[in-house]
Amino acid sequence: MAVFGKKYKLCSRKTIETLFQEGKQVRSFPFIVYWKEAVLSEAVPFQLVFSAPKRSFRRAHDRNKIKRLLRETFRNKKEELELTLITQQKQIALFVIYAHKEELSFAELLVQTEKLIKKLSTEIINNTSNATT
Repeated sequence: MAVFGKKYKLCSRKTIETLFQEGKQVRSFPFIVYWKEAVLSEAVPFQLVFSAPKRSFRRAHDRNKIKRLLRETFRNKKEELELTLITQQKQIALFVIYAHKEELSFAELLVQTEKLIKKLSTEIINNTSNATT
């Protein structure tokens, strides 16, 4: 059973600030993700934050629904990312921004989240191999 508890939630303002200042960016429709290798407060491979911009979604309940859907899709598809991070012996912080102007269905978000996680996993592996050479 895939669990996505509170320990996966990134709460540190300092870590979030450094994500935007020093982190790497990955774009995969409909997401923009900032990520950075970090020492996290919990013993988990990654911690993350979701954001839906007020500019695109005026009503709070729309933003909350999108963030709820994103949490659920990440909960379902996180195994590949966790496996990559565990084999690389890394912890990362993620900031996921939903950058599309319209709300996508849950099925579409699942597919796009899977693509994002694959892209992010290869980026982490490539970043590790570049750091060692």
